[in-house]
Amino acid sequence: MYRQILKEIKKYDTIVIARHIGVDPDALCSQLALRDSLRLRFPNKKILAVGNGSAKFSSLGNLDKIENLENFLLILLDTPDKKRIDFAGWGQAKMIIKIDHHPFIEKIGELEYIDDHKCSTCEILMDLIKKMHLPCNSQISRTLYAGLVSDSNRFLFDTITPQTFELVTYYLKNYPFTLSEVYKNLYMRPIKEVRLQGFIEENLNLTENGVAYIKITNEDLVRFHADSASGGNMINDFNFIEEALIWVIITEDIKNSNIRINIRSRGPVINHVAEKYHGGGHMFASGARVSCFEEAELLLKDLDAVAEEYIKVCEENENKNE
Repeated sequence: MYRQILKEIKKYDTIVIARHIGVDPDALCSQLALRDSLRLRFPNKKILAVGNGSAKFSSLGNLDKIENLENFLLILLDTPDKKRIDFAGWGQAKMIIKIDHHPFIEKIGELEYIDDHKCSTCEILMDLIKKMHLPCNSQISRTLYAGLVSDSNRFLFDTITPQTFELVTYYLKNYPFTLSEVYKNLYMRPIKEVRLQGFIEENLNLTENGVAYIKITNEDLVRFHADSASGGNMINDFNFIEEALIWVIITEDIKNSNIRINIRSRGPVINHVAEKYHGGGHMFASGARVSCFEEAELLLKDLDAVAEEYIKVCEENENKNE
């Protein structure tokens, strides 16, 4: 499949690299790393990484301005469905290649490479660049590592495999970079966000079936001088609450007139619930966007039902084994 992807890339003089709305480090880093590698390999091609950026991740690199585009190839990264594409002109592409690590939702491109056993899209690109002998350097290596380490929550998830560490070793050995710089850029936070985290910890609610959640209003964000992405960016800080099977951060986003929802799980499968509410993701890590807090309440009820069923199945299995 990698050879087919490279064969199609060679056919086009203009290549646009896009990803999902609500940028995160894996989506952004996969864009930037692939763009920079292809620019080194094909210096005469116009290669653009597009989408809405985020001040929080500005240290990772800069996106490109959209120009007048004709007869272009679209490479869509880290995006399982059409409604989440952060590029309005995606439908004008002459051809679409999709590279993703999310479970399949719908077909978008003529050529699709999906591996939902990989921890990140950056891990897929690490493998692709290595096997296809595409150019790399320390900056590209650092960018790929940043996306991988962010989406795996510093190698904590079960999607990490021996191959993951082999790829990291290969890039560190051949294109070395400073690890501490990566972690500083990813995890350094202003004190206003630390105080917001304290607010979340203090006000976290817990349902009878182990769904921990908090609703962050615009007034809360104004009080802590934080933006609508701040709360959701902290979702992985709550991975180890003993009583919580599912944890959810619900944040009002006045600018975009919606409610942002970040969801994580330690057992119950949640992505089908997220898909019901205009979102999606992985079995245990998903997101959604709804129009109001009332709709968010319905999502919470669905998640609580999923948690209740999960507890029931676990108890039945325990009884069978006794």
